Amino acid sequence: MEILWVLMALVMLGFVLLQISRRRRGAVGLVPPGHPDAADPANYGFAREEELDVRMPGPDQDLLDVLDLVQRTQDYRGAQQLLAGTEAKGERRWQRVQAFAGAASLELRQRPGGVGEAPGGQWLRVWRAEAPKDAGGAAVHAEFLVQQAWRTATPGTDDFRIIMEEAKAACGEAALLAPGDPVPYIVELSVARGLGYPREEFEQLWLKILDRAPNHMGAHLAALQYWCEKWHGSRDLAYSFAEAAAARAPQGSLLAAMPLFAVFEHLPEVNLVSGFYQSEVVTKAVHGALHAVHSARPDDPMQAHVRHLLIFFLVRSERWAEAMNQLTVIDGHVGALPWTLSADPAAEFAVYRALAVAGYEANGGSPATLPH
Repeated sequence: MEILWVLMALVMLGFVLLQISRRRRGAVGLVPPGHPDAADPANYGFAREEELDVRMPGPDQDLLDVLDLVQRTQDYRGAQQLLAGTEAKGERRWQRVQAFAGAASLELRQRPGGVGEAPGGQWLRVWRAEAPKDAGGAAVHAEFLVQQAWRTATPGTDDFRIIMEEAKAACGEAALLAPGDPVPYIVELSVARGLGYPREEFEQLWLKILDRAPNHMGAHLAALQYWCEKWHGSRDLAYSFAEAAAARAPQGSLLAAMPLFAVFEHLPEVNLVSGFYQSEVVTKAVHGALHAVHSARPDDPMQAHVRHLLIFFLVRSERWAEAMNQLTVIDGHVGALPWTLSADPAAEFAVYRALAVAGYEANGGSPATLPH
């Protein structure tokens, strides 16, 4: 009977969340204080839902300016220059490669081309044709192929495998052009996941990354996806990988937050357990992630990824004030887990933000009491 009560409660929670996500903007003020519909993000300086940027997890104005220029002019040289000036072993280069590849992929999906019409993302093709030895363009092309495989083909089909094999070859070419750059190998981690590399082949790839950037958070997140995909249904390997990364994390490294990502990846298997979000495993993982963001460099581009996931868990754990503290840092950008798993990331984020504000105010909080 207990599991039936839990299931009924989850159905009701889903109904409540659905109603919140569909709330009318003019309804604020018609509901009692403490209700999510009464939460006005403007009172806390938060961006309104339609203003939320779904393209990236946190601010990168240089990237936004160059993306706008490239897409407006269809001239790749701005992207080429930005990547050339971005530290090869840093997190930001990997994020920018993903962003340029994602922009080209989205353009192609919106404008597939036809009779008398050039396909979208033509600037990336020109980049590769005019600068075939440019390492940045090669890395963006490899990531573009990976994103195309996941977005346009079904895993396990011939089409998916063909694109992934092409992506694997592109990763190898990009690696030859920049031997010390970990990004081509990080891109290949998604290929390893898609093609189901044997464990030995994956570990050889992983060693190449560790040789170049042993504390790269983005690489660890991509590798975690492989462990979850390859041995789906067994959490032990994924948790062991995440906990080992956290244990060897140097001071100030966001790798201490890895266990929280491992917990999130396996939520479908455990989220029916009553009180799970107050359990020891979640509490410990949240504590590690909070410690990581508090001790990390303020300009670490991976901070936003960790803070977005923290908001999800802190709201589910009813730790309202701590969730609000995270919102004050990253509000405005929603291009990160868990929101990007939704068809409407901005709406999903807005639901959790409204719940955080409602819980905060129901426990005596107000804009005046929230530290900034």
